Amino acid sequence: MEIAEKIKELAQSHLQDAAHFVVDVILSKHKPYKVTVILDGDHGINIDDCTELSRKLSESLDSLDLISDNYTLEVGTPGLDQPLKLKRQFIKNVGRELKVTKKDKSILQGKLMSADADKIVLIPSTKEKSTKSKKMELVEIEINFSDIEKATVMVSFK
Repeated sequence: MEIAEKIKELAQSHLQDAAHFVVDVILSKHKPYKVTVILDGDHGINIDDCTELSRKLSESLDSLDLISDNYTLEVGTPGLDQPLKLKRQFIKNVGRELKVTKKDKSILQGKLMSADADKIVLIPSTKEKSTKSKKMELVEIEINFSDIEKATVMVSFK
């Protein structure tokens, strides 16, 4: 098991709230090393959650000596521009506008209506014209997680 995966498991073990989860651990390749832990929650994360995890994780990393050289530890939340990585993040963002790039390079944008273990359901931002009438109708599109290359939440300033 690589160091990043060990740190991810260690960080997850320190989280007190079951609604909180570790999205990713990023290790820089150059000295001084930088360890970045990305934290999220089903109902959000606040600065106190990040601070608490940082303190506990720092103590554990030092006592276990997982990183022998000097390092900087940074615990934060995913930025607005960060793609969704975990199914839990999709579930958390139901009702929001997403931009989804599929593995076939097609791009869809629309409102995330639902997410389950296998797929998401989007209603595209552009409506399709019905062949039977002049009405515009909403068409739900199912996308399997295995077909998603990247998905980001679209920020609205309305």
